[in-house]
Amino acid sequence: MTRLFNNPAAFADEALEGFAAAHRRLVRRVPGGVVRATATAPGQVAVVVGGGSGHYPAFSGLVGQGLAHGAAVGNVFASPSAQQVHQVARAAQSGGGVLLAFGNYAGDVLHFGQAAERLTAEGVPCATLAVTDDVSSAAAGESEKRRGVAGDLAVFKTAAAAAEAGLPLAEVVRLARLANARTRSFGIAFSGCTLPGADAPLFTVPAGRMAVGLGIHGEPGLAERPVPSADEAAELLVSTLLHELPEGVESPRGQRAGVILNGLGSVKYEELFVVYRRVARLLAEAGVETVDPEVGELVTSFDMAGVSLTLFWLTDELEPLWTAPAEAPAYRKGTVAPVAAGEPSTAGEPSTTGEPSATADLDPVENTAVPEASEPSRAAARTALAALGAIEATVRTHADELGRIDAVAGDGDHGIGMRRGSEAAHAAGRRALERGAGAGTLLHHAADAWADRAGGTSGALWGVILRALGTALGDTERPDAHAVSVGVDAAADGVMRLGKAETGDKTMVDALVPFADALSDAVGGGAPLAAAWDTAATAADAAAEATAGLLPRLGRARPHAEKSLGTPDAGAVSLALIVRAVHGALAGATAKPTAESTA
Repeated sequence: MTRLFNNPAAFADEALEGFAAAHRRLVRRVPGGVVRATATAPGQVAVVVGGGSGHYPAFSGLVGQGLAHGAAVGNVFASPSAQQVHQVARAAQSGGGVLLAFGNYAGDVLHFGQAAERLTAEGVPCATLAVTDDVSSAAAGESEKRRGVAGDLAVFKTAAAAAEAGLPLAEVVRLARLANARTRSFGIAFSGCTLPGADAPLFTVPAGRMAVGLGIHGEPGLAERPVPSADEAAELLVSTLLHELPEGVESPRGQRAGVILNGLGSVKYEELFVVYRRVARLLAEAGVETVDPEVGELVTSFDMAGVSLTLFWLTDELEPLWTAPAEAPAYRKGTVAPVAAGEPSTAGEPSTTGEPSATADLDPVENTAVPEASEPSRAAARTALAALGAIEATVRTHADELGRIDAVAGDGDHGIGMRRGSEAAHAAGRRALERGAGAGTLLHHAADAWADRAGGTSGALWGVILRALGTALGDTERPDAHAVSVGVDAAADGVMRLGKAETGDKTMVDALVPFADALSDAVGGGAPLAAAWDTAATAADAAAEATAGLLPRLGRARPHAEKSLGTPDAGAVSLALIVRAVHGALAGATAKPTAESTA
């Protein structure tokens, strides 16, 4: 378990501060993550990688010459926000465009995709690549649904070496995609990981058993088997990967492959070497020539006891990129040419010393202008702030339970992310109100803060929800029940559009759509807002409970669909809890003469 921490909610930020201070020769902290401290040639493509904290050396430890130009680092097991990715990319880019590379998880896809759109709109050429190397997470015919695990390293290394060689963005992207298509990984674990501040691991494995096909975010394995010997573990790993060769490879014999035997957190290096001894023999017997094998901790999951094997099937153009020199805090190969220290970027005004920047964790909307608002809208903003306070309190009360529900078939981080997001939204809303914001602007500020602080899929989606409500309410008109209903309908549409989810997929949509429909019907029937919201909250609660009978079709829970039967979806449950809490704020507002008109 993670024993040394202060406030668990601050763990990721404090870890990044210490990392940057320890490696100031190689990396420099910027808002949202780190970038190279060494100079980058003008016009070179910038490879920016990233994901949640808890996987060191991924992602910050892979920033340096010959490897990534920057890393956006999210909260524990949660993707960095679009704002964080954008800030890191702006600080890392040098005129040749940006490749954003990340593991194929819903939150990362959402946030990196949004950052790419923003960069493109600003005139910075940008492409994205989601790594899909984990063979256990989807069938070969659905490889685009596979998650990224330790194969991240092979893809990141390929892209970065291509960029270092001066290739243009289109070529860097082509080679990175080729590397991804030729990379396969498979893992086993003997125990789950325990997050900072938690009193139990995200999943457990019975004594004498191991989990097969686990995920790096604490997702449980797809099956269990008796604990093998080291040689038996090696045989399982190798045989699984040799069973699925990349397109165009008929036989492993005569092939060359980069090999990564990765420790997931608490398997000692000596144990890894014992396993690799057998891995190397098995690959040689199969006719595979290994090239620059890597044995060690490269993509971890806190204290998870487990290992994964990655085979990177090389081609004549991929092999020189895999073997090219690199120097990063956690990865060194060959000898890189000495370069001067880089000039500090003006993006976010990062520290030039390697010490934590004073601006590294700025509120993303702290300096955003607050437009003029009417008094009725400011009165509604006070009600909105009360609702945000009720949301924060409710999420805090239920965070552990939300994490427990999420851990049944997912990674257990939903409660943590919701708590961070709701706290940030309430704080941003309070600051906006102090500056005279109307309801629309207050909710826009809260939306940006929630998405930025929470990261992950839920962070992006709650940002969409609050922003849609803010847009519907505006800053000038007196909000009424119809405007709120229109905002909720827009929120539901936005969540489905961005998250690509529909009712029946076992996501928050299964509670959000019934809530929106019930609210619209009640408001259309003439009910005042508080009463209509009460009716809709009851519908959301029933719909959230009903998700226990659904099988997930999206997200991290999808590979563990059967395990989730009988347990409701954490996102649907949290939405139902939140809308019930908001009803309390609305009901309180109707009792005040100054707020009656908003209800």
